[in-house]
Amino acid sequence: MKKIALVTDSTADLTDELQKELNVHVIPLKVRFGTAEFHDHELTAEDFYRRLAADGPFPQTSQPSPEDFLHLYRKLLVDHDAVLSVHLSANLSGTLNAAALAKAELEGKVELIDSKNISLGIGLLLKEAARLIAAQHPLAEIIKNLEAARDRIVTLFTLDTLEYLHKGGRIGKVPNLLGSFLKIKPLIRVNEDGVYVLQGVARNRQRALKSMVQTFQEQAAGRKPSALFVAHGAALEAAKQLKKALEEAFQTPVSTFTQVGPVIGAHTGLGTVGAALLFD
Repeated sequence: MKKIALVTDSTADLTDELQKELNVHVIPLKVRFGTAEFHDHELTAEDFYRRLAADGPFPQTSQPSPEDFLHLYRKLLVDHDAVLSVHLSANLSGTLNAAALAKAELEGKVELIDSKNISLGIGLLLKEAARLIAAQHPLAEIIKNLEAARDRIVTLFTLDTLEYLHKGGRIGKVPNLLGSFLKIKPLIRVNEDGVYVLQGVARNRQRALKSMVQTFQEQAAGRKPSALFVAHGAALEAAKQLKKALEEAFQTPVSTFTQVGPVIGAHTGLGTVGAALLFD
């Protein structure tokens, strides 16, 4: 069997524990406040949200270069036969395209997967990839299974405001109704094309969380989740409420509970609460 290295980018928002468990190599994106630039997760989530709340310069983000990918791929191919690289939706970032330019230099030794997702949704796909690699499935079979699993992942999140998605240019298919949402919490879904769409609105956070659980139940269509992740952007108590509600609804424990990292947080903002489920 070929030895396969698993790679992702920092927008997967993996905890240190999960990164080690899955044996994933992470290439960082960058976040910048004015002239101060940091690698994603070099700036802790706590520090990032503190800066965001301070009402300073609006954060900007940037993707890795093809050279960044090429350096990592070459390093991994010293003691691996192939690299499987799973990344943020190509419809939300040029990260996958940068990886593709690096792949072209390496004579078929790198395979790319567009997660068509963000954050926790990427993490769920990586969890499945790691399981298949550990079970020594052939690479072509792993890719086929991941493409199927991708369609069984549902990612939802609620925001305090659409301001950050709008300013960051990641509004997707969400209508730009900033004025209408001053007292309304939007519920956002990542659709099958890896684009943000408006799933619904609620008058307050409590109703938004309830609507999120109901939407997951509708999306389940009688299926049970095999994995469930929850994350938040400086909204710990709300995330705990969502975790409890989802665990009660599906009788499945949340296996990863974390904060949304700086790069994704730059587009979702303070008060974000989200979850991703992988259904059987």
